[in-house]
Amino acid sequence: MTTHLLGIRHHGPGSARAVAARLAELEPDVVLIEGPPEADALAGLTADEGMRPPVALLAYAADDVSSAAFWPFAVFSPEWQALRYATAAGVPARFCDLPAAHQFALGEEGSTRSGDPLAELAAAGGYDDPERWWDDVVESRRDAEPPFEVIAEAMTALREDERPEDLHERRREAYMRTVLRKTRKEGFERIAVICGAWHVPALADPLPTAAADQSVLKGLPKRKAVCTWVPWTHGRLATGSGYGAGVRSPGWYHHLFTTAEDVTARWLTRVAGVLREEDLPVSTAHVIEAVRLADTLATLRGRSSAGLAEVDAATRAVLCGGDDVQADLVTRRLVVGELLGEVPESVPQAPLAADLIATARRLRLKREPEPRELDLDLRMPAGVDRSRLLHRLRVLGIPWGTTEISATRSKGTFRETWTLCWEPGYEVDLVAAAVHGTTVGSAAATVVREVVAGKPPLADVTTAVEDCLLADLGDALPEVLTALDTRAAADADVARLMAALPSLARATRYGDVRGTDTARLREVADRMLTRVCAGLPPATHGIDEDAAERFCRLVDDVHEATTLLGEAARERWLSALSGLAGRDTLPPLLAGRVVRLLHDADLLDGTEVELRLGRALTPGVEPSAGAAYVEGFFAGGALLLVHDERMLRVIDTWLGGIPPEVFTEVLPLLRRTFGAFTGPEKRAIGERAATLSGTAPKAATPTDDLDDPRAELALPVLATLLGATP
Repeated sequence: MTTHLLGIRHHGPGSARAVAARLAELEPDVVLIEGPPEADALAGLTADEGMRPPVALLAYAADDVSSAAFWPFAVFSPEWQALRYATAAGVPARFCDLPAAHQFALGEEGSTRSGDPLAELAAAGGYDDPERWWDDVVESRRDAEPPFEVIAEAMTALREDERPEDLHERRREAYMRTVLRKTRKEGFERIAVICGAWHVPALADPLPTAAADQSVLKGLPKRKAVCTWVPWTHGRLATGSGYGAGVRSPGWYHHLFTTAEDVTARWLTRVAGVLREEDLPVSTAHVIEAVRLADTLATLRGRSSAGLAEVDAATRAVLCGGDDVQADLVTRRLVVGELLGEVPESVPQAPLAADLIATARRLRLKREPEPRELDLDLRMPAGVDRSRLLHRLRVLGIPWGTTEISATRSKGTFRETWTLCWEPGYEVDLVAAAVHGTTVGSAAATVVREVVAGKPPLADVTTAVEDCLLADLGDALPEVLTALDTRAAADADVARLMAALPSLARATRYGDVRGTDTARLREVADRMLTRVCAGLPPATHGIDEDAAERFCRLVDDVHEATTLLGEAARERWLSALSGLAGRDTLPPLLAGRVVRLLHDADLLDGTEVELRLGRALTPGVEPSAGAAYVEGFFAGGALLLVHDERMLRVIDTWLGGIPPEVFTEVLPLLRRTFGAFTGPEKRAIGERAATLSGTAPKAATPTDDLDDPRAELALPVLATLLGATP
């Protein structure tokens, strides 16, 4: 009976290649792999042709999905190659790490040992970068013997002087030894163990007594854990993603493992392709020169072949011309990469996840790690179905697709623009959402019902109504509408009613394209508008400046919302504004805003507006109040000052009459108002104001600002273009 300990780094092409070669040589009759034992039943699925790494084992606590952990594998992961060998050879593959059931109960699933043993070995080898040292001596080498004996010797030496391991590491290694003893008792003759290099000395014979290991493991709490396979990405294997066992260059390692010949030339050709996709000038000559530079650097550094440091230097110097932005693009697209793996349908999935996969396949929505834009035409059944799915996922807190608010909530109803990007972490969110239902639609409906059942603020209820219509959750809509009507009737706060009304008004338009009956929804919105119109005058009586600013925003929102509720609702709202505009107790900011809205609606003509503006800006009115009125009135734009000379004259006269000692006090308010105007508007107002005072500048002739010497320099070029003699 022999046991072979193959110490590896969790993700590395050299380690993976060495493991595959050693296993083929040893022909073990069982393979033990560092990983959660709950996944033993899933090991055989790695032989499925539909299983394409990068993938990950997802383990989560059955009673609380927030306790979850991933064990990722790429094609260049030694553990993956061990799994593939075992399934191809027909021998058992078992995971031997501390069970996830214990790790979740202990809350140690994220625990890692302190310090980096590779750093000490790298320093001994004259390297200041452990990653580069490991890449040089293990991952980039192709013609060397498998380094397992050397690695075991190095780790043994490091562990002789180590400080005591933390408790989590002791438990892990005690359990690994327990599995190894059990495997030996079962009669297996040739046992191969694939584990992190650091653990090799702890698994070497002679082992501690079984009693000693049991004392470490005794009394460990347990929680039921569930395992499955999920797709993963190269980006999530990278160190930059926060993954503790990550590597800097998953894309480069994938290339090293999958490319047999001309590794440097093929890589730099791919780099050239990425740059050309961005319309950057990269020729074949550039690639040839970059290959020469990378090989030369490798020779000078004593390497048998160019590694990542050499090809990166050649890329930056030759293909990117020293441009950091272009070099970062190559790093993101190739060195790290965003390859997304696949898992077959035979992998056990929660019903909700299976429903999403089936629905996405039917709608031809492919899960991709790179963001891409998706335009949906809601007049087409396929567009409506896709929109419905993405909105349902949004309700479940799974933002596979994100859309701008303007794209969903604009007055147009026929188009939505989404940005799709799939994150592996959504797999956990799917598991968590499965408690709400077995399909995406039923789960989303349950979430909406739970929202309104908790007596949330009125605005949240109207948002739930909007979600029901966007996501086509017809089963939940009656309950949500009942809750909305009840909350609206009981809420006497006009500001809350005004805040809730716009989303409700937007929701009424979905019946136009989505085929949803919104008659009852319009009734609720109509009753809310009636309450708003009746309660607005007392709600705005005697309010301070902050409240006036808030009500200005609310009035704007409701004013826009009434355009979606029909002519009768619009007329009722404008009538309420007309009554409000006649109240002397209205704050100047809000008064100016209401008058502007009435003028834009053709309910106040220019003469009446000029009269009201003049009253607000008379010398007897505090300049600060006048400035607030001006701010409210002109928040809708400055075209009135451009086209109506009477209003411009009123403003000009008022500004000229403000005493100097007061002008500095109102200047910030004036700046806030006039600073919001566009450049052309400011220029046009200045020109019109100059004509009022008779100081308009003389019109410039086309040649007034002509620079004769510079113009003469351009004449030969113009002559060439025109085919004339200079």
